[in-house]
Amino acid sequence: MKKIFIIGVVASGTGRYKRSAEEQIEVIKEIDIHGTWIFEGTDRESYQCLYEMADTIIFLDTPLWTRRIRILKRFLKQNLGIEKCHYKPDILMLKMMYKWTRDFEQNRSGFEAKLKKYKEKVIRLSDNNNLDFT
Repeated sequence: MKKIFIIGVVASGTGRYKRSAEEQIEVIKEIDIHGTWIFEGTDRESYQCLYEMADTIIFLDTPLWTRRIRILKRFLKQNLGIEKCHYKPDILMLKMMYKWTRDFEQNRSGFEAKLKKYKEKVIRLSDNNNLDFT
């Protein structure tokens, strides 16, 4: 049975219902009961239990410049109708995505310290052309 937690810098939509932290934890526990799962997301407070529960933690640690370019490309594709999204891809959302990325970088040391606790199950990917799982 495999349980994988994929961590990356991603945006959440404003147009959808957002569960409370307590509701998120209850959903996570319910999913865990059924066995194999893959969670993907950012380092939310409600996701802390996933570090313990996961067999593997994959950290998508791409360079900051790569993430910034990808955010802009995604925004353009969404506004051109090439890529679908579950939120309104407006300038405010674009600014929020850059803010969330900046916030992550400013708090990176705390996140890195947390990952060290689970080093035996962390796979860090920094380049999609080099999938070296060391």
